[in-house]
Amino acid sequence: MKRRSLITVASAATVMTLGGVGYAAHKRNSNPYYRGPVSDHFDGLRFFGPEQSPDKDFSDIVRWRMTAKREDWPAAAPSPFAADVPPERFEGLRVVLIGHASYLFQVAGKNILVDPVFAKRASPVRFAGPKRANPPGIAFDNLPPIDVVLITHNHYDHLDGPTMARLWQVHQPLIITPLGNDAILRGYDETMHVETRDWGESIDLGDGVTVHLTPANHWSARGLNDRRMALWCAFVLTTPRGVHYHVGDTGLGSGALFREIRARFGPPRLATLPIGAYEPRWFMQPQHMNPADAVEAFRLLGAEQALGHHWGTFKLTDEGIERPAEALAAALGAAGLSQNVFLPLRPGQVWIA
Repeated sequence: MKRRSLITVASAATVMTLGGVGYAAHKRNSNPYYRGPVSDHFDGLRFFGPEQSPDKDFSDIVRWRMTAKREDWPAAAPSPFAADVPPERFEGLRVVLIGHASYLFQVAGKNILVDPVFAKRASPVRFAGPKRANPPGIAFDNLPPIDVVLITHNHYDHLDGPTMARLWQVHQPLIITPLGNDAILRGYDETMHVETRDWGESIDLGDGVTVHLTPANHWSARGLNDRRMALWCAFVLTTPRGVHYHVGDTGLGSGALFREIRARFGPPRLATLPIGAYEPRWFMQPQHMNPADAVEAFRLLGAEQALGHHWGTFKLTDEGIERPAEALAAALGAAGLSQNVFLPLRPGQVWIA
């Protein structure tokens, strides 16, 4: 019993980062974030996806932690790339990884942040939970003027409330996120300008750039009793530099999501896809792709180029820090693809179209 208690306490902040667990969700019968009509992916209380997997419960968490074969990470793993100092504006397409799933996209003169996390821990608390293994690939004070922030979902490794409040105070960006997440964001600063949209809806940013919200095989939660009460998404950017498809988190599922993106928007010029936080597979497969899954998604999309993220900054799951990059190289080789068509980005690394 003592061992189980220690495992549970040590795991709590990591579990919260991944969004809590489903065992307590049934205790809530009202949605604190969103009220809207029933749809093909909202039952009046919770959202669900086209291939929604059953919610994990507390026994699954205990099973994972009791049987885990976790590879150690180094206390610090600095990126080989120096922190980037982006130009104020860029007329082409310039992409830099800040770390984990945080990016700066500069396209057609617009500066767009995605899932910005600058915190030292991806956690609801400052004293525990997954700690950064490397500093942000752009220092906060070196950010260019930020026009738009895109938030894919509300897990703590994607929605960093204090960072969002600071961004709002300094840059006053337009914030775009799926249904329900506005209530969470305004809890950090009630003056934030947040635009929420449903899957299939879009926002025109001007200058030929439009943001489209599309489904992902994932879920949401900020705590133990709000599972799937705010929507999650992937984003498609249609731009003068081509189509850019960005996924924060998703499982591969049947591959239908990626076929539908290609059918609707055509083969993307660029796909930014997650490649980490995937072990053990029995637990993570429905919600997180591994590198082989990501290569299959790249193939289904018919994308010209892919960049990999969601690895190497926060230890969320069992695989070692370099395993995603190694497994990506192996998966590309097995598929007969060049290593250059799908790069595992590191903080501060820049890609320019």
